[in-house]
Amino acid sequence: MQIQYKKKRNLLQNLLLVELVQGMWLTLRRLFTKPITLQYPHEQPNVRRGFRGQHALVRDPHSGTTRCIGCMKCAMVCPSRCIRIRIHKEPEHGNRRFIDEYNIDVLRCVYCGYCAEVCPVNAIILTEVFAYSAFDRKTLAYDMPKLLDNWDDYLSEQGEHLESYANPTWRPRGLPEGTLPVGKRLPVSDEWKGEGQVVGRLWRQSVQGQNR
Repeated sequence: MQIQYKKKRNLLQNLLLVELVQGMWLTLRRLFTKPITLQYPHEQPNVRRGFRGQHALVRDPHSGTTRCIGCMKCAMVCPSRCIRIRIHKEPEHGNRRFIDEYNIDVLRCVYCGYCAEVCPVNAIILTEVFAYSAFDRKTLAYDMPKLLDNWDDYLSEQGEHLESYANPTWRPRGLPEGTLPVGKRLPVSDEWKGEGQVVGRLWRQSVQGQNR
């Protein structure tokens, strides 16, 4: 790392207040340029796919309830311990897990997105909805019905369909499909998949092949 120190001012520069003039000139130039500040809420920002905003549980169109299978991976990976899940098993269904409660304390969440990344069936998602607030803490303690409603509202507002929806936290870019769980092998473009990208071990193999 190279450290570049500022040159020491001479006596004439100190007397003429050169740096003050430079600062005022910069201010004057910016005064007549187009503003870059977004005039919210009259101007809405362009929120890109993958922004970690309001939480939602994906509704299974077949069962009508959450996709969650109760594997507990999201609760275990959460660094702020803001996810609470209660399940039960039914022997008549082969000890399959059923979700009784799924709660997220939004005020404790750090929006890391680990829950969505680790979920093998893409049941939890942080949507692109960023403008939400409340006047009390209880409102921001989301239960399963609220999380499912968030998903329904998000799909209707975005005009999305679950069959064609893909999120970078569900399907990380640049990873071959063979390295992903079956539930995360979503239909995306070849550029997103990165099957032909040369990285890591493949890069070393290509370099060794060129040097032969």
